[in-house]
Amino acid sequence: QVQLAESGGGLVQPGDSLRISCVASRPFHNYVMAWFRQAPGKEREFVAYIDALERSTIYSDSVKGRFTISRDNGKNTLYLQMDSLKPEDTAVYFCAACTKECHVFTRKLSDYGYWGQGTQVTVST
Repeated sequence: QVQLAESGGGLVQPGDSLRISCVASRPFHNYVMAWFRQAPGKEREFVAYIDALERSTIYSDSVKGRFTISRDNGKNTLYLQMDSLKPEDTAVYFCAACTKECHVFTRKLSDYGYWGQGTQVTVST
């Protein structure tokens, strides 16, 4: 089992950048990882995916070209660099580790068995 803890959220203005992090409680180099987000009153949605060796990254259409997912397996840390932030990016951001059907790309919440507690990102003037 692995515990995940996000950090780095906050209040920023439109157009700003922010980097959030997710630290795993033990080595996570074998895990496919992803970021999800949940805005008030909405369902949790996929944001970005990265495979275990950082050979493949996939993004939702809404963040493609603005967000970058990366990982440092030596530090057991997952990152999400968010640039050109928009008010519609406001949400609680969650990191997650894939535990089912991980050999191919998946954005299904049910395929991710380990979740952090989330970090709030608010984009507003």
